Amino acid sequence: MADIKAAGGDTVITFGTLLTPASANSLPADCSVSGENCSAPATKGIVVNRYFTYLDGDSWGRSALKCPRDQIISNNGRSFAVFVLPTTGDGCDSPDGRYDVVVAGGGQAPGTDTTGGLAAAATKSGMHYYAGLPAPVKRTDVDYLPDLSYIGTLSLFTERFLQYQAAVNNVDGLAGFYHHIEMPLSDSAVFDPILELYKSQNQLVHKYLPTRSAIISPYLDTRVDAANISPDTVRRGIEKIAGTSSGLVVNIAIQDGMGTGKGGAYLPSEASAPVDSYAAAVVGDGSWKSKYVAPTGDYFRAAASGIESTGAVLWANLEGMTPTATGNTCGAGPRGQTSLPRMDRQLQQMGAAKKVISFMWDPYFTCKGTGTPLKNQLISGYAKPVITESTFSAATGEIHVTGFNLEGGSAQVTWADVNGSTHTKVFELTDADTAYGQQQGLNPKLEALTLRVGAAAIPSGNRYSISLTNRWGAAQEIPYAGIS
Repeated sequence: MADIKAAGGDTVITFGTLLTPASANSLPADCSVSGENCSAPATKGIVVNRYFTYLDGDSWGRSALKCPRDQIISNNGRSFAVFVLPTTGDGCDSPDGRYDVVVAGGGQAPGTDTTGGLAAAATKSGMHYYAGLPAPVKRTDVDYLPDLSYIGTLSLFTERFLQYQAAVNNVDGLAGFYHHIEMPLSDSAVFDPILELYKSQNQLVHKYLPTRSAIISPYLDTRVDAANISPDTVRRGIEKIAGTSSGLVVNIAIQDGMGTGKGGAYLPSEASAPVDSYAAAVVGDGSWKSKYVAPTGDYFRAAASGIESTGAVLWANLEGMTPTATGNTCGAGPRGQTSLPRMDRQLQQMGAAKKVISFMWDPYFTCKGTGTPLKNQLISGYAKPVITESTFSAATGEIHVTGFNLEGGSAQVTWADVNGSTHTKVFELTDADTAYGQQQGLNPKLEALTLRVGAAAIPSGNRYSISLTNRWGAAQEIPYAGIS
């Protein structure tokens, strides 16, 4: 967490653990009492409907036990919490006499609660920690949808989980909870079971920790030859996700797809240029516009429109890796180390998002990869300017520019007039609006500039380029190209 803060981050997110169907015979061998399965003492005299495990590796405290049959078992240096949940009702006793058993934990005995440790560390360092929520396994017939056949048990267990967090980890550093079950950013009814899961758990978070928020991170798939999702579909899809809030503040962090090859970060002026080698490994050779429906920036703007007045907050999840590991492996399967210039391209598309997070710190930011860990590249390069958008007004002759790290230094604008003659104008950047993002309800680090090139100087439909060096002497990797 100290390393993340040193690199400019203020937020840490962990995945949740699966609530996995089991049987009495498949419970962990160390979960036993006097050679007997650890569920046996807790279930004497009752009928067990189903068994589950939630092996998060933690050592749960006794305050997690809410009902007389619940137990903490320690054996062979490991600690387990055994929960006996009614199959009907929401108390301790089941009207139909049937119960579900959940064996949780599996951490060292005596041990610590990982969520509590991270929440305490976040509090001490002034950071924000989002803990992963319990989640169901995937269906066997449709492996991209959650198995909701036991959502009642999942809801009761999620309730116990949140009651425990409220009792022992209710500290400033615990900012909220993360839904790690993903879905594409789509309005298709196929994904309604995932929305049902979000809504169910958001209701519980709002009930037990109403001052916290949740993170949902749907992914973009804008490939022409795959999902072929349009910005308008994304606008409708994010509105459906926002509808799961149940009174809770929901931060929707869109995965941009550049780390998996499912999305393309490019400017309109680059639409006819060939995709980079990483994207080509997924979509093949061709231009950006032939492989992707639209630039990722169009999707973020559509998403911002889709959640207006919903209470949800638009974040961006900048995928901090590349689609292939050829020559830049990070020891994490088919993904590899990315570079700061590629991340700048991704960030360039995210001006509509209020906050930017990135998947994922370990190993993609920490591995040596091509020789220099990404976190080192980030620290050495995060003063670079990144222009996210610009618009030219023929009536006023002004170019309005937004981006990051624009303050100070100088800018150069180049364009062609109606006769085709090229013009260049240099501006000293003395009046950047550094509070622009905060005032507009956008990313608080977003800044704005106004460059006065002259009324109707740039003909309608013509391109212009902006090159910028900021007060730290840092320059853009490539000029920003706009269309009047």
